[in-house]
Amino acid sequence: MGEGSLEAPTRHKILWRDADFTDADKLDVELRRVFDICHGCRRCFNLCISFPKLFDLIDDSASGELDTVASKDFQPIIDGCTLCDMCFMTKCPYVPPHEFDLDFPHLMLRARVKDFQDGKVGTVHRRLVETDRNGKLAGAVPALANWASQRGNGLTRAGLSAIAGIHKDAELPQYHGRTFAKLEPPEVNRDAPAFGRKAALYATCFVNYNNPQMGAAAAAVLARNGVEAVNAYKQCCGMPQLEQGDIGRVAENAKVIAADLVRRLDDGYDIVALVPSCALMMKFEWPLIEPDDANVKRLAEAVKDITEYVVDIAETEGLAPGLAPLDGAVSLHFACHARAQNMGPKAQAMLRLIPDAEVSMIERCSGHGGSWGVMKDNFEAALKVGRPAARQSSESGAKYVVSECPLARDHILQGREKLDSGAGDADVPPMHHPIQLLAHAYGIKHGE
Repeated sequence: MGEGSLEAPTRHKILWRDADFTDADKLDVELRRVFDICHGCRRCFNLCISFPKLFDLIDDSASGELDTVASKDFQPIIDGCTLCDMCFMTKCPYVPPHEFDLDFPHLMLRARVKDFQDGKVGTVHRRLVETDRNGKLAGAVPALANWASQRGNGLTRAGLSAIAGIHKDAELPQYHGRTFAKLEPPEVNRDAPAFGRKAALYATCFVNYNNPQMGAAAAAVLARNGVEAVNAYKQCCGMPQLEQGDIGRVAENAKVIAADLVRRLDDGYDIVALVPSCALMMKFEWPLIEPDDANVKRLAEAVKDITEYVVDIAETEGLAPGLAPLDGAVSLHFACHARAQNMGPKAQAMLRLIPDAEVSMIERCSGHGGSWGVMKDNFEAALKVGRPAARQSSESGAKYVVSECPLARDHILQGREKLDSGAGDADVPPMHHPIQLLAHAYGIKHGE
């Protein structure tokens, strides 16, 4: 096989239950094999922090090659990967079916599974990603929780930094007592072309606890278009645990959620995920982790991202009338986990359904990386990785800044604060996701 491949990339099952998967010697052999290929290529030097760390490590070694690099020094490379999949999806010429069989993100995942198995993930870090538990606790006292997590709160942010390792300047999501699950469903427009559709919304932990207004916007837009939308959020998809290497927990969640959502399929509902990270888990990661689970397989073939679903309505039945032009241009960040779904830029296609919409798209990583980007050991690096995206957003001059990943959107705004020519979020309307702009164009106020 030649240099690179024109064939579509494929992925192997994640054989996490096999003893070889976490065998220290076999893992080290594979890390060295892949790192040596990456060293000889270096096409990914500007994607994330892992690759510069790898190349500097090799360049500063005695021989300038991997043979004089100690395996114990690999940890920063493993820790730097955010599992965004951009190297696999957009850059690497050696992904399967190439004979080199290189899947960098899943190799980093394998190393993290080993680290988790060895007890290297501390109790505090494990608790930080218990999104359902944290959302329920903070939602019981949202005003207090949001005050404590607010940037600039000298009374609490220093403690969060010392105890939990969260950078004192990192923007943290807000919590709501009135979660998405508690909101009343909107009235369905029976005159819409798509009337008769039913959608079960996997709201995700983020939308349910941290951004219910985004879920309200999605439900309202679907209702305007004749779709009966119901909340189908049961529990977190496990993406935060995947980032830490707790793959057994991910498998448990996948089985429970898939069984529940397949029942919705049997009742005639379409399955729609509101955050791309969760859609990616259902479409691609879960089937590789639990390849023999029939529910997981069926769900993977059925689930759609919210922007993908709205575009499907527009192309199949047509949207309900009533969209008005926006009062400003849009800077749209193409989130990494939306790109990794291999469905195309659906958010851009959806926003262009708005009359006279001016949409400029940012195809660079925000640098946030889930919980990775808020940690004090990573925050400055996360801003550096996201600087090109922040610069593009700032230079666009757009009134609205949105991303399919709301956390990425806030991180871009933080990056803009660091740029002399940019502004933070003070002058940017508080709409995070493209679906909120579609609701705004329909004149739906509670979706803002």
